[in-house]
Amino acid sequence: MQPSWEKHYAERTQKVTGSIIRELLKLTQQPDIISFAGGLPAPEVFPLQKFQEACNTILGSQGPQSLQYSTTEGHPPFRKMIAEDTAREGIKIPPDLVQITSGSQQALDFVGRMLINRGDKIVVESPTYLGALQAWAVYGAQYLTVPMDEHGMRMDKLEEALKANPKFIYVLPNFQNPSGATLTLERRQELVELADKYGIPIVEDDPYSRLRFEGEHIPSVLALDARYRNQTEDNYNGNVIYMSTFSKLLAPGLRLAWVIAPKEIIQKLIFIKQAADLHTSTFNQMVAYEAARDGYLDKHIEIIRTTYHERRDVMLETMDEVFPTEVKYTRPEGGMFLWASLPEGMDTTEIFKKAVEQKVAFVPGTAFSPDGGEKNSMRINFSFCGPDDIREGITRLGTLLKELVYSK
Repeated sequence: MQPSWEKHYAERTQKVTGSIIRELLKLTQQPDIISFAGGLPAPEVFPLQKFQEACNTILGSQGPQSLQYSTTEGHPPFRKMIAEDTAREGIKIPPDLVQITSGSQQALDFVGRMLINRGDKIVVESPTYLGALQAWAVYGAQYLTVPMDEHGMRMDKLEEALKANPKFIYVLPNFQNPSGATLTLERRQELVELADKYGIPIVEDDPYSRLRFEGEHIPSVLALDARYRNQTEDNYNGNVIYMSTFSKLLAPGLRLAWVIAPKEIIQKLIFIKQAADLHTSTFNQMVAYEAARDGYLDKHIEIIRTTYHERRDVMLETMDEVFPTEVKYTRPEGGMFLWASLPEGMDTTEIFKKAVEQKVAFVPGTAFSPDGGEKNSMRINFSFCGPDDIREGITRLGTLLKELVYSK
């Protein structure tokens, strides 16, 4: 008897949907399409030779151990390097407060497993990262959206949301995906204070802070929370779960990310990870550590910054020339994305279909809204395409937008 699979699915899968970005990427794989849709790092900056050398070194020095099972927490020298790097923020943590995960998407999923019960409310920026919405949908999260402006989440609107007693606040403070906005120092400090006032944890997602190519560095929410609590020693026990990734700094295919959090949170994450996949790839961790150590990572990040800075400038210059003045867009100081807003009443999901006909692609704004908003917005990636393709693709998009805006 052939089973009816629908009645066998777990209830939590009812809200599970595919990633619109992954689906769009399938559509934009055609070689003649200029795609600004994916959140892809530039493959030209992947350190291929360094990785080849690191692979040979690890296989030669570690032998079979590099291919063996490992500890759930992560490769000890790798965690130590991350802890030492975190000290630059002014917060000293021991390596045992670092948990390695298989990409930041796994970290988001683990946060959901650990904290979210069906119906729990989560505070998110509007717009916010699609991957987080997708990860937490399976756990039945509901969302309280807080609007943003060019300076990040609006704190004057946050307190109202906190009165609804959410489970946690999710924030991407640096060059936010999708908007490109950066949360100011003053707002970060206010965020820490409000979260403490209401006893609400903060989940800080920080993939892009090292990709700043303009302006001054702003301390992480994690570091500011530690200062707020006068925790200057190696015993952070504050209000923030911090996560970051090597996907944007070395290569996304490694699937390496990390979480920093109070000890009791890390211990819970260890148990969750043991149940999920035992541990992150031993070989990948060893190779990444070998490639990144002795100051190489800092030098490599400078190459990435220079590349992305040029590409952002080319994109903004071209948009200034060819976009209708009715279209407004952000001017990020780093990261990989900018956000464009069209006149009210326009629908970028429909415009996307017309754009693909012109062999150019972006991501419609509704993908980043848990309540179906942002219909007149779009996310545009500037890290992946080279300058010539950026000029051509933005020119095609600008021509289309002029036609649609002025025909209204």
